[in-house]
Amino acid sequence: MTGTKIPTVAGGDIILRRPQLEQGKAVHELVQRCPPLDLNSSYSYFLLCSHFADTCVVAEQEGVAVGFISAYRLPQAPQTLFVWQVAVDAQARGRQLAGRMLEELLLRSGCAGVQFIETTVSPSNHASRRVFERFADVHSATWHEEAFLTPAHFGAESHEEEVLFRIGPLAR
Repeated sequence: MTGTKIPTVAGGDIILRRPQLEQGKAVHELVQRCPPLDLNSSYSYFLLCSHFADTCVVAEQEGVAVGFISAYRLPQAPQTLFVWQVAVDAQARGRQLAGRMLEELLLRSGCAGVQFIETTVSPSNHASRRVFERFADVHSATWHEEAFLTPAHFGAESHEEEVLFRIGPLAR
C-alpha cells in the first residue's frame, strides 16, 4: 500500500492512506481510545473503510492506526464534504495530524469539486474546534456555526449538543 509519508522526529514515519476493509477493527479500537468521540459499532467502521474509503483517511505509524477521518459527500450537496469523525491517538497528538489528514482528503479524486467542509463539534471539544478553525485560516476561507442537534434530539441518551461548523468556499 502506498500513501503520503509524514516524517517524525523519533522515526517511525506516519503514513496517510485510503483505508481498507480489514482496518475497520483497528479504526474502531482507535476511536475507542479517543474520548470524547462517540464510539460507533465495529460494523460501521468496516463500512467506512470500504464503502466510503475514497472520503476517509487512516494514519498509520509502524502498522498501527494512529489517526482516522471519516467523511462523505452530502448527497444533496456534493460540493460539500461532511467530516463525521476525526480521531488522533494520544501518541500522535501535537503534530497537526488532523489537519494533514484533511489536506490529504482534499487532494483525492473522490473530493474533486469539494468547496465546503461541514462537521459537527460539541462545545466541550476544544481541540476539534481548533482543528477546523486552523483549517479555515490556512485555506483563507470563512466559517460559521449554527445550532444543529440539541440534547433534546438525543432523548433519554445523555449527549451534549452538536454545533454545525461550515467552512468555505475553499480557495484551491
